[in-house]
Amino acid sequence: MFANLHDLSHHHAWRRQLEALLESTGEGIYGIDLRGRCIFINQAGAAMLGFSPDEVLGRNMHYLMHHSHADGQLMPVQDCRIFRAYQQGQGVRVEDEVLWRRDGSSFPAEYASYPILDGDKVVGAVVTFNDISVRKAAERALQRAHDELEQRVIQRTADLSAAHAQLQQSHSALQALSSHLERVREEERRHIARDIHDDLGASLTALQLELNWLGQRLSEQPALRGKVEGMLDIAGTAMEALRRILTDLRPGVLEHLGLWAALEWLLQDFRTRSGLQCEYRCASLVERCRLGREAEVALYRIVQEVLTNIARHAEASEVLLQASAEADRLVLSVRDNGRGMQIPTQATSFGLLGMHERARALGAELLIDSAPGAGTTVKLILGGVFA
Repeated sequence: MFANLHDLSHHHAWRRQLEALLESTGEGIYGIDLRGRCIFINQAGAAMLGFSPDEVLGRNMHYLMHHSHADGQLMPVQDCRIFRAYQQGQGVRVEDEVLWRRDGSSFPAEYASYPILDGDKVVGAVVTFNDISVRKAAERALQRAHDELEQRVIQRTADLSAAHAQLQQSHSALQALSSHLERVREEERRHIARDIHDDLGASLTALQLELNWLGQRLSEQPALRGKVEGMLDIAGTAMEALRRILTDLRPGVLEHLGLWAALEWLLQDFRTRSGLQCEYRCASLVERCRLGREAEVALYRIVQEVLTNIARHAEASEVLLQASAEADRLVLSVRDNGRGMQIPTQATSFGLLGMHERARALGAELLIDSAPGAGTTVKLILGGVFA
């Protein structure tokens, strides 16, 4: 074995093989002795530093190429990680320092330093290094692109958040407007129903009384009496139509007896008009519950819309209207055994939209369970009623 690196570097056979090996790579490679002096360096490494190989041999590599940090601050030799590799007998890889050229410029480099052993004895170190300026520039460009993308994402997110907030504000305003219009509509219906009842209803009643009086006076004139009876039939039909219109506008039973009696009456009227078999179930706890005028009107209108849809589309033979209490919640459901339907992911018809909007205004949840051939159940759940 060679006693030191000086003798090793001058062994001619080994030196020729070493030179051929060193010049076959594009990486910079050099070796140092225990004093940090260069004992060999390949052409690629010397050129990277701005020297020829002969100019580097014998020089202390720390003071030649590793003397300062990237900011120009001097690096003490005891902090040099290249030297530390053989001082501690452990290899090291570094990618966050710079090396210095002959002209005083620096370049970002990655290097690895590993101790050279003669048996168990460390006699120096071999160092490989590369100029990674292109990679660092690409990393900086990638980082800038990433930062720009982050800023664009942040800005886009902020824009979307602002747009969402504006949309939410508009949606809230539309919901408030819808609720207001619904209240106005119901109030207008009430006024119209009252005016029709007071004016037209009174007039038709008076007309019937007058026709009855006239009919009694024309008992000896069959032809004229027949005409009067025909007029009485027309007046009776008009009165019946008037009652139906008044009920649709504002059912008197809802005003005077409350929601549950109004729903029972509504279902009975629906059975009379449609011929379907109808059943009404209302728990005793629910019958004692009053929800307030606006809430009761909204629930009545929802059930009225459901029954209208059953009559128009369901082709059902049975309908069950049920009001029950589940914990603190009021559950109102209408179920039919008709042909069912495929429930749309988003309500599009005005009837469904109206029901959902009325339920939302109440703070209630409206659920529709249906499938083709399996009937339909519309369920409205209102919480906090029986707390």
